[in-house]
Amino acid sequence: MSNVSEQIVDLVVEITGEDEVADERDMDLFEEEYLDSMAAIELLVAIKDTFGVSIAPTEFERDEMNTVNKIIARVQERM
Repeated sequence: MSNVSEQIVDLVVEITGEDEVADERDMDLFEEEYLDSMAAIELLVAIKDTFGVSIAPTEFERDEMNTVNKIIARVQERM
């Protein structure tokens, strides 16, 4: 796992408070109620602060950023 991937996993774990998301990286975070709208915004702010990558909440549909793997892919596309 790349350093970027590890950092994103750590951010998601920190924001959701769920260690399980580190192992189940294709789990739907919204469906499992680990992320809601406010937590998603918090994650986007953390991504901007950590990587300098700005992703507006309106840029992607929820199902395009609903798993750890999809979040990693979106950030890496922007780097």
